[in-house]
Amino acid sequence: FFFSLPSPSKDEVITSHGAIEPDKDNVRLEPYSLPQGFMWDTLDLSNAEVLKELYTLLNENYVEDDDNMFRFDYSPEFLLWALRPPGWLPQWHCGVRVSSNKKLVGFISAIPASIRIYDSVKKMVEINFLCVHKKLRSKRVAPVLIREITRRVNLEGIFQAVYTAGVVLPKPVATCRYWHRSLNPRKLVEVKFSHLSRNMTLQRTMKLYRLPDATKTSGLRPMEQKDTKAVQELINTYLKQFNLAPVMDEEEVAHWFLPRDHIIDTYVVEGSNGILTDFLSFYTLPSTVMHHPVHKSLKAAYSFYNIHTETPLLDLMNDALIIAKLKGFDVFNALDLMENKTFLEKLKFGIGDGNLQYYLYNWRCPGMESEKVREKKR
Repeated sequence: FFFSLPSPSKDEVITSHGAIEPDKDNVRLEPYSLPQGFMWDTLDLSNAEVLKELYTLLNENYVEDDDNMFRFDYSPEFLLWALRPPGWLPQWHCGVRVSSNKKLVGFISAIPASIRIYDSVKKMVEINFLCVHKKLRSKRVAPVLIREITRRVNLEGIFQAVYTAGVVLPKPVATCRYWHRSLNPRKLVEVKFSHLSRNMTLQRTMKLYRLPDATKTSGLRPMEQKDTKAVQELINTYLKQFNLAPVMDEEEVAHWFLPRDHIIDTYVVEGSNGILTDFLSFYTLPSTVMHHPVHKSLKAAYSFYNIHTETPLLDLMNDALIIAKLKGFDVFNALDLMENKTFLEKLKFGIGDGNLQYYLYNWRCPGMESEKVREKKR
């Protein structure tokens, strides 16, 4: 199925930039047909019951590791943050139900974003949360979900998308790898998220990963509403050096970065002159620990955007680790994109075994190294 999408072929050498297929004038008006016994339903996430259904579908059927030991546990509040940014549309929260009992068994979403690819800024969507109930994996529901969200996005005059996946499809524009920094080594070893290295005791491991009790950077404080404009300028100026990055307006910056308990943490560095020079941010995404007698959840922080003009990135990220540890996180995760490679090993991150591929739908451009990517992933 993926070979039929407008994406470059696996072995194609790309030197040009632009759409693969032209914008459509006549977008199909009726929804695609689902297998018999299933029906479309646009999910109203302002309805707490519907939001709970989506939470349950994802919690029980979404991404888990290859050994089936951990599965993402997106909270209902996190889902609202991720799925209702400025410009969100209800018809882009696309569900599939069993016709007879109305059980929610499939979902896909799109959110609007302005994305700069090299020198082109395109109004696109980010596709996320493609999920089909485990018992329906052979029913070919996922391809219909992808076709249907494409149709609904096309109806709004948008013909390009960016998406990520842990699997290799035709053809990634970039590949990034996850790295992990232990904050609570004892628990990570107990749930088998990590293992003791050869010749290392648990005590020595805990000492190795110990962090100071307080942050080091002066002027570091949680972001407030009044900081939105300054943070927007920092982001958009800094991101000009990357080949794949969003362009955010003030409303989007407020949505994605203003702190929300158990969802997003953002800290800014304010100089003595009142000017913001740097900021760090990470979002909260726990994982359910499966089949463990004691531990039921792993609290993970995911590096989001970290932008520095005065504070060394190493110091900024060390402070991020300290804050996450003080807030009770077990592990801090980061991708090797942007400038992250400069601090990962120095701050005792270990390389993970999972890659994240970045894809563009209906856009051809040369591939890029992970340092040239800054596309937010939630």
